[in-house]
Amino acid sequence: MAKYLAKRIFYLLLTLFIVITVTFFMMKLLPGTPLTNQAKLSPQEQHLILKQYGLTKPVWQQYLLYVVGIFHGNFGTSFQFSDQPVSYLISSRIGPSLLLGAQAMIIGVLPGILFGALGAINKNTWIDSGTTIISILGISIPSFVLAVLLQYYVGLKLGWFPIADWGGFSYTVLPTLALAASPFADTARFIRTEMVDVLNSDYIELATAKGMSKWGVIYHHALRNSLIPVVTIIGPLAVNIMTGSMVIENIFSVPGIGEQFVKSILTNDYPTIMAVTIVYSVMLMVVLLLTDIVYGIIDPRIRLTGNSN
Repeated sequence: MAKYLAKRIFYLLLTLFIVITVTFFMMKLLPGTPLTNQAKLSPQEQHLILKQYGLTKPVWQQYLLYVVGIFHGNFGTSFQFSDQPVSYLISSRIGPSLLLGAQAMIIGVLPGILFGALGAINKNTWIDSGTTIISILGISIPSFVLAVLLQYYVGLKLGWFPIADWGGFSYTVLPTLALAASPFADTARFIRTEMVDVLNSDYIELATAKGMSKWGVIYHHALRNSLIPVVTIIGPLAVNIMTGSMVIENIFSVPGIGEQFVKSILTNDYPTIMAVTIVYSVMLMVVLLLTDIVYGIIDPRIRLTGNSN
């Protein structure tokens, strides 16, 4: 298992380096500069500002300086906020984003497993049909549409929760629900399909024939074996939440890195765009690594494979 994890960490670091490189050069291909819309500045003043930020140097020198800076924890200085280190902008905003993402994964995945299992156990009944309809709706309705509906009906009409801003747990409920809909629906649909196949397996019939109770068979055999493939979709679910949070944070005025990312694109704030991209990549890689670890815990064959390499 240790060799397996070491190999995975090596590949993750290599991937991160590729992401940093590709993101840097893609920023250089964007039209204009962060000062394009600054009509009040003369060309000479714009040149001096760009020189101050090191943007007049050859691209290869900018790239080397940027990579060295990252290894020292320096992501550069924001153009949008004068003399504001990008690392400070991200560190001050990453908390709300992580909180929303964690809540959305918990609220989405755990009830999704329950709903999917409920549908599989009661296959071809009204319960199965109901859970399937809910899953289809969760997949079909985009998160930003659900966010607006929640704001209007739950926040504005019923007045149960704040419709925007950030100031406590109640402010996280609606954006969390908007983000959790997709992972909930995906997990429920996937669990239902996997569990129906498992319940029709020969070893389930054998366990039943040996006198094991229905719920014992479901818990010890059907559910556990159905969860193994589900772990593999945790990574894509995390990606959906990360990308969806960019829009959701803007809709609910959440001061997270998703909102900052959108504003940075509108102002061509290169350092912030690159830094947020790197942070999102690291978050995704950590989720994928944790997924591999959990997969190895659920399925011991992964540990055996890792030790044999």
